[in-house]
Amino acid sequence: ISLYPQDGQDASELIRNADAAMYESKRRGRNSLNFYTEAFTAVATNRLQMETRLRRAVEHDEFTLHYQPMVNLATGQIVALEALVRLKTPAGSDATLPSIGPGEFIPVMEETGMIVALGEWVLHEACRQGKAWLDAGLHFGRIAVNLSPSEVRRGGVIERLSRILRDTGLPPEHLEIEITESGLMESGTSAEQFLLMLYQLGVSLSIDDFGTGYSSLAYLKRFPVHQLKIDRSFIQDTPGNVSDCQLVSTMISMAHGLHMAVVAEGVELTEQADFLAELGCDMVQGYLYSRSVPA
Repeated sequence: ISLYPQDGQDASELIRNADAAMYESKRRGRNSLNFYTEAFTAVATNRLQMETRLRRAVEHDEFTLHYQPMVNLATGQIVALEALVRLKTPAGSDATLPSIGPGEFIPVMEETGMIVALGEWVLHEACRQGKAWLDAGLHFGRIAVNLSPSEVRRGGVIERLSRILRDTGLPPEHLEIEITESGLMESGTSAEQFLLMLYQLGVSLSIDDFGTGYSSLAYLKRFPVHQLKIDRSFIQDTPGNVSDCQLVSTMISMAHGLHMAVVAEGVELTEQADFLAELGCDMVQGYLYSRSVPA
C-alpha cells in the first residue's frame, strides 16, 4: 500500500512504492500487507544491486572454490573435502564494494534461477580439481558438493552430473553429493527415485544439516544414503549442554543403526572432538582442523 501525497506525487511513483511494500510483504512470508516506508526502497534497491552483481559474477567467472577437510576421528587423516563456493571481488572494482557471503547470495540465486548456472560451474570445477589432484598422485578421498533443492526441483541434475563426470574424467567414487534434509523432504515421493539414480551413477550421497528439518524415518531407511552430517547448531554447545549431548548421541546411534557414517560439522574445540570420539562419530569438520582454503 502506498498513499498520496506522502508516498508519491504521481501514479508511477505511487505504483513503484507500492511494489516495494509488496516485496517486503513477500519477504516476510506472504499473506500480509505493508504500508510503504522509505526503508523499503533501500531494501529493494539493495536487492536489485545484488542481483546485478551476481549476474555479472556468473557471466565473468567471478566465483572460486575453497575446500574444507573432513577428518577421520580415529586416525586423524583427511578422508574427504567439502567444496564451498565464494564470490571474488571483481578485478579493478571499487575497494568499498562489500563482500557477500554464500549465506547472502545463495538464496538470491535460488530465487532468480541463477543457481543452475552456478551449480553446474561448482560441480565442473570441483570434479576438474579432483581429477588434477589424482593425476598429481594426491589422495583426498572424496569431494563433497552441495546440491540446492531448487536445482533438484528444476530437473536435469542427473544428466548434468553424468556429462561433467565424463568430461572431467573424475571417477564417480571420488564425488559426494550433499543435499539438505529439508531439501530432501521438499522433493517428496520423487526424492527416493532421484537419490537412487544418483546412487546408480556411483557417487556417494550425504544428507546435510541433519536434525534441522523434519525427516521421515520411514523414508530415511529406504534412501540409498551413505552418510549423515550433524548440523553445527547441535555441536556448538557440547559437551556442556546435556540436551545437545543427548541429541547428538541419539543421531549417531540411529545413523549407525541404519548403516550410515556420521560427520559432525562445526567442531572448534578439542573437548568437542573428544566427546564425539567417545560416541563413535566417524568424521569431523570444523575450524579445530582447518578453515576452508583454496585448492
